[in-house]
Amino acid sequence: MRKFIFNSFVVCLITIISPIQIFADTALDVYMDDFYSKSNEASQILKEIENSLKEGSRTKVCSRQREAARLGLLANKSLIKAFEIEGAHPPMRAINASRERWESILNEC
Repeated sequence: MRKFIFNSFVVCLITIISPIQIFADTALDVYMDDFYSKSNEASQILKEIENSLKEGSRTKVCSRQREAARLGLLANKSLIKAFEIEGAHPPMRAINASRERWESILNEC
């Protein structure tokens, strides 16, 4: 019985003391998460601007539009970095089209 208690104590002690391995995000995950979060935030800002304009309010439209465009451009850079880390060729036509759209939004105001 003593052996059982001692062994149980040792197992519990080792379990508590031993370091727990944390699975950190890879660089690819970080860039992809950054891409998704920034592109979603930019799209959300544009939707809010659209709703404001439908309601007749032009309050801070240009500054919010610029903010959305900056986020969109940063999202594109993160996507390119993610492709580079993965060792794949990014779809440059689509990325350039997206970049041009965000730049036109940035320069409209």
